[in-house]
Amino acid sequence: MDFIKGMDVSMLQELEAQGAVYRHQGKQKDLFQILRESGVNLIRLRLWHNPYSLQGEPYGGGTNDLKTTISLARRAAQQGLMFMLNIHYSDFWTDPSKQLKPKAWRELDLKALKNIVYQYTTQTLQELKSASVEPQFVQVGNELTNGFLWPEGHVDSLENMVQLLNAGIAAVKSFNAQIPVLLHLDYGTDNALYRRWFSAVEQYELAFDMIGMSYYPYWNGKIALLEQNMADISARFHKDILVAETSIGYTADSLGCEGMVYSQELADKTDYPPTCEGQQHFLADLIKAVRNVPQNYGRGLIYWEPEWLPIPQCAWAKPAGCEYNKDKGVLGNSWANQALFDAHGNANPALLHLKEM
Repeated sequence: MDFIKGMDVSMLQELEAQGAVYRHQGKQKDLFQILRESGVNLIRLRLWHNPYSLQGEPYGGGTNDLKTTISLARRAAQQGLMFMLNIHYSDFWTDPSKQLKPKAWRELDLKALKNIVYQYTTQTLQELKSASVEPQFVQVGNELTNGFLWPEGHVDSLENMVQLLNAGIAAVKSFNAQIPVLLHLDYGTDNALYRRWFSAVEQYELAFDMIGMSYYPYWNGKIALLEQNMADISARFHKDILVAETSIGYTADSLGCEGMVYSQELADKTDYPPTCEGQQHFLADLIKAVRNVPQNYGRGLIYWEPEWLPIPQCAWAKPAGCEYNKDKGVLGNSWANQALFDAHGNANPALLHLKEM
């Protein structure tokens, strides 16, 4: 299979609703067309169960319900792009610090949770197929470092976590045994974490196919450490490796937005200056590192939210979303200076030269 050059553009519909447009070498085009013409071959889309409050208020951050996911997946399919579905099994963001059960599942015990995970996964895939957007890859859970569906599925309750994971994986494989399943952790340079986690679940013989690693250089360290981890973990567990999330800034300017993650301070922790050229060199070096994984275990990478332009109201959450996740972070556009487009929607050199990488 082709080396994956993927993009997670789950915020797109919310951005376009606020006027975002995208240009490729001066010409305004549909984002998915630009991505295809730039050498992108896969789109990853996150799915939240019910990203609305009990009063119907959207949670923001793309408000990625099934309807939104289908709409974006159709546009990707029209350009011949592969589709990876990323099921969070939550109503909003999940990562190692938060893995909240959907509101509708909060009172379920472990047995009922296993059943609903299987049913929900199956129903989701059936609805996607009915909409002619059956995914080519499925990610079961998001950044599973500390488990998911807390508290029952916390990693400290390993057997429970594995039973819940197995329910999701089994649903995918029953639906279509040919769909590769990805299990994804954060901090892709932490070899001890990956050895420990995948050794712990190995005895349960989960039927997954790929290991996903998040890699953000300003948090996780040098690419060489990631490359060493990818080589060791792929050989140790005989699994393909995908860098499931990555990004870096093309400027340290906040672009008029509040709560920006990337800054000069973080840029100084990397080998890459906060410039368009620095962003391009980072992406080229990262792709080379993934290609270098022995025995072709390195499958590719997915750039996270390259289309997130500096539209202030397109924040990572709305007040209802913060309340659901009990998150007190600044409600701002936190990602725009790490996009692969400049503030006016023009494709950056990193995207323009992606085909050559």
